[in-house]
Amino acid sequence: MFRATLKSLLARKVRLILSGLAVVLGVMFVSGAFVLTDTLGRSFDAVFADAYDGVDVNVAARPKIAVGEVEGGQVSPAFPADVVRRVESVPGVAGATGEVTADGARLIGSNGKAVTSFGPPQLGRNWTGESDLVELRAGRAPQADDEIVVNVALATAAKVTVGDRVGALTAFESDRRDFTLVGVIGYSGGRDSIGGMSEISFTTPAAQRLMLGKPGAFNSVTVRAAEGVTPEALRDEVARALGPAYEVKTGEQLSADASASLKEGLSFFNKVLLGFAAVALLVGTFLILNTFSIIVAQRTRELALMRAIGASRRQIIGSVVLEALAIGLVASIVGLGAGIGVGALLAWAFGRFAGGLTLAGLGVPPVAVISAFAVGMLITVVAALLPALRASRIPPIAAMQDVATPDRPLTRVTVSGAVVTAVGGVLLALGLTDNAGGATLMVILVGVLFAFIGVALLTPLISRPVVSVLGALFAWSVPGKLGRLNSGRNPRRTAITAAALMVGIALVTGVTVILDSAKSSIAAAAESTVDAQLVIAGAQTGPRPPTFDPTVVDRAAALPGVSAVVGVYNDNAVVDGDRTYVVAVTDLAAMGTIYHTTAQSGTLATLRPDQVALSVSGAKELGKSVGDRLTAQFARGEGPHTYTVTAVLPDDRVAGSVILPKEAGAEFTRPQPFTALVQLTPGTAVSQVQPQLEALVAGNPEVSVADRASFIEQQTSGFDTLLTMIQILLALAIVIAVLGIVNTLALSVLERTRELGLLRAIGLRRAQTMRMIIVEAVVISVFGALLGVAVGTGLGAAVVRALADEGITDLVLPWSQMGLFLGLAALIGVVAAVLPAIRAARINVLGAIAHD
Repeated sequence: MFRATLKSLLARKVRLILSGLAVVLGVMFVSGAFVLTDTLGRSFDAVFADAYDGVDVNVAARPKIAVGEVEGGQVSPAFPADVVRRVESVPGVAGATGEVTADGARLIGSNGKAVTSFGPPQLGRNWTGESDLVELRAGRAPQADDEIVVNVALATAAKVTVGDRVGALTAFESDRRDFTLVGVIGYSGGRDSIGGMSEISFTTPAAQRLMLGKPGAFNSVTVRAAEGVTPEALRDEVARALGPAYEVKTGEQLSADASASLKEGLSFFNKVLLGFAAVALLVGTFLILNTFSIIVAQRTRELALMRAIGASRRQIIGSVVLEALAIGLVASIVGLGAGIGVGALLAWAFGRFAGGLTLAGLGVPPVAVISAFAVGMLITVVAALLPALRASRIPPIAAMQDVATPDRPLTRVTVSGAVVTAVGGVLLALGLTDNAGGATLMVILVGVLFAFIGVALLTPLISRPVVSVLGALFAWSVPGKLGRLNSGRNPRRTAITAAALMVGIALVTGVTVILDSAKSSIAAAAESTVDAQLVIAGAQTGPRPPTFDPTVVDRAAALPGVSAVVGVYNDNAVVDGDRTYVVAVTDLAAMGTIYHTTAQSGTLATLRPDQVALSVSGAKELGKSVGDRLTAQFARGEGPHTYTVTAVLPDDRVAGSVILPKEAGAEFTRPQPFTALVQLTPGTAVSQVQPQLEALVAGNPEVSVADRASFIEQQTSGFDTLLTMIQILLALAIVIAVLGIVNTLALSVLERTRELGLLRAIGLRRAQTMRMIIVEAVVISVFGALLGVAVGTGLGAAVVRALADEGITDLVLPWSQMGLFLGLAALIGVVAAVLPAIRAARINVLGAIAHD
């Protein structure tokens, strides 16, 4: 049986290679994800180990709010210079240097625009001199408060050189301030940047004022240990001297913490890639299942002869499973190799994108190898199991019959499909209505999987009538009629082939429905609730939005033709012990005017420094009502503040669920407003006021003034970018589905060799034969696309309905996209049919008639 299995494999190399390609692509995604995250993880380890190599101990005030790097990083509170002197007096300290290091320093390039960052921090710090890590490459150190030094990577990106007069935006000054660039620094090992970060070094007084907002303050102390004192021992001594208000860590601990924080973001990216790998493998499962089903059907006489000469059912099952294992093994090896290459390529691209991250050597972690073989071989064996069981049931008498694939009753598969679909629907309902406990995402994903499998099982029931209707479009010619009949002759085979394409198109359609609905809902809400004709804001390119000078709000309110202005600050705060997103507004009464809202309880008036307003949902979540008190701790605040609730406002007509006075904004991470809504007096033209507002923010190239429609379009453009990324990643599943159609047609052509020969013998020309195969492929592809559009629309509509309480109230069906998918499916059918059609056209007529 082993030799027979081996010969069977070698006799069907091309067909099995096509099946294996699906597994190769899925395994490539899985192993590539692990190779990428391992390479980047070790690269960040090396970067931070080097960055903190010269640090024995570091002192920083304990952050008030715990925030991850993905959310913008934690704010290190400022402390007085006296802390540096206290550290210097600790036994075992050889020296202590007060430092200012904070994110938010943006250099304005030679093109007049701020140099942006899509992840790495933009640090502003005080110049403390050269070290083993930092070296001046050109120029000198800053000596006056209007002089700066930048790293090579930033100077290159901004296209500036030593001696240039340049502008910069800082954490506490959002308007442009001009400096003279007096030096350019690099780092040990010839590096122009560390981990892609940009760095601007000021004099110490300038850094304290511009980055901390507190003259004479620092936010960290670098400590050198005396000879013979270990960093661990010194850390403990300094910690005892300063008390619990400060975090004291060794350089090794700082390196590990910084690396772990970035790896948290990498783990999310890894999960995204694995999710798309799972989709690819699901589609691949359909392909392999179909391939083995067709091969078993074609080998009916061969397998029956084996049974007749003594092969047991177990041996027949083992033969088919062994073929699957062989395919899975080869596909896993090839997929692992491809995954290593893809992981290396993505790591290189990430390094370039991150501003020149120095990559560690390419590594292949054990989990990549184990997952590659486990996933690849498991998928092929599971997919081949049903065909193997079917093969074992072939009776020996079938050896005397012609090879055929008789239709079997669809009752069992239809009932199974209905049950599986119902289970998927229940799981989706539980997940989307937040009744799944802490496993909401997992329940939703499993529900989607069951829904796909259930629909695939139900598809044979509808395939013949639907395919017949679709085929009628091509039935005006003999090849069209034959292609229509061929596509519907085996409902199960057609259903599985179409289901592979259905998965990819369903996911793309569902995501498109959700994102388009979200865009429409946001735009509609803004149009109906916000009566602001102009908006001052910037396009967000990092974890935090651009901000502008708070005085802009007051100056805007004083302009002729302006009726009301409200500036909005935002941040995370700890409210009554829980971290919560909060906003601060310059004038609650003006916000009420612009949002056309009144208080459901309490008074809608300008908030005093000790007052707070809540939305209805915010009040419910916090358990507060008018007159109650709550406490709030802010990122830059010395201690918690107590506020009295003065108003509860409708959810859909407020800027946030917790609305604080503008004084609270001064203690936010970015102590400036990020948005200002401007309402004009009746009859005032936008074109009259907009230039005056633009003049107010002319010193900040990150911020602009837009009318309401342009602002809404700017804020929702991110949905289009996200949709494009998802479509690119899901294109892999569609590629696998194309392979499935090619494989099915190729095997079908082989199965119908005698039939094709007879058709050719009675007058069907080669071109007509090719058209017949193309029609069959197009009908199957469009059928799969119709299924995908229908299922995706249903899933998307269900999610939109579940998000109604979150403000996603408009259901938008992307008709143009759906039409595009159907047109793409027809094109896919033509492409997939090319090789099988050519092979069918080249069949030798006499040989085909004599084919057994």
